[in-house]
Amino acid sequence: MPVPPRAVRFWENGRVTTPATAVRPLRIGPLTLDAPVVLAPMAGITNTAFRRLCREYGAGLYVSEMITTRALVERNQTTLRLIRHHESETPRSIQLYGVDPATVEAAVRILVEEDHADHIDLNFGCPVPKVTRKGGGSALPWKTGLFRDIVTRAARAAEHIPLTIKMRKGIDADHLTYLDAGRIAEDAGVAAVALHARTAAEFYSGSADWDAIAKLKEAVTSVPVLGNGDIWSADDAVRMMSETGCDGVVVGRGCLGRPWLFGDLARALGGADAAPGEPVDADLAFVARAFRRHAELLVEFFESEDRGCRDIRKHVAWYFKGYPVGGDLRARLATVSSLAEIDDLVGEMDLTAPYPGAAAEGQRGRAGSPKRPALPDGWLDSRDLGEDATCALADAELDHSGG
Repeated sequence: MPVPPRAVRFWENGRVTTPATAVRPLRIGPLTLDAPVVLAPMAGITNTAFRRLCREYGAGLYVSEMITTRALVERNQTTLRLIRHHESETPRSIQLYGVDPATVEAAVRILVEEDHADHIDLNFGCPVPKVTRKGGGSALPWKTGLFRDIVTRAARAAEHIPLTIKMRKGIDADHLTYLDAGRIAEDAGVAAVALHARTAAEFYSGSADWDAIAKLKEAVTSVPVLGNGDIWSADDAVRMMSETGCDGVVVGRGCLGRPWLFGDLARALGGADAAPGEPVDADLAFVARAFRRHAELLVEFFESEDRGCRDIRKHVAWYFKGYPVGGDLRARLATVSSLAEIDDLVGEMDLTAPYPGAAAEGQRGRAGSPKRPALPDGWLDSRDLGEDATCALADAELDHSGG
């Protein structure tokens, strides 16, 4: 089956639309992006294969899966594989996650001195209980001294490479951290700050609080502020930037099974030059080509047809959401082990089926439900870090999504 061409697929609600805004490039340090759009790190998703696929449709900054600093410093082989980029990927972007200032600094120096990245992001947004229970992720900015030390040392180590942070509003509604953290990061010399407008307690449930993005934009004035949360379409991105004044958007779950969203975003926010080509509707034939291309890139990334095809299985429901692909066919797609199998199954589809409209729109991925954040004992008693807490924090360095 042929791969999809490098063309814009710009459509909203089943119809071709025109750019909604003027050209708005985004500057992050020395980097200038043709469209103010960033792919959010997602564990097991934003590997080289997926980043390359998204890049084929649009423009922006495509960030790696979250890399733990301890694993990088210890030269873990899986981690070293994850920081490698395909030669077509530029600028190269890597997100780091760490809890120890010295280890984070050392990891940044490795990326800079060994020329692994053109942009480095620090994660302070992960809401996963296994991480927050140890004081990491979205729990960490509560300890302002530790947060300041990590960001300051990382920004200094990054030298000429722009360093940014991604965070959440805070731990819960009573323990918000984002305004303090934004100001601290700005003073430390970061090139941009991104806010997922939910607390750790909210996980991915409910609606993102875009008002918080606007407040952060008012508080942080010398570097770009990026908004994250509930970007399911180009229209959502345009509306977020209009309502909050943010300088760009970070897209996570909204691109699951629809990498062409970056074409929509580039056309809406970056102008025609950011994503050249003729806009088309996403009929089933188009979606099937994108799915097949994704599988092909995964096979290349894993250097194994079986491994790549096993990885594409988890994307089946996202790609074919709302399309007339029966349960039996979906089940067989979710057990494929070769590209030939994918081709055979795609051959059973009615590829003339049009874009299904609302059935294919909206939320993608699991939202979860609000929950009381898991935190170390006494974590909320003070914003200072106790003398014995740093060692325990090392256990927070687990591989999870970027939040």
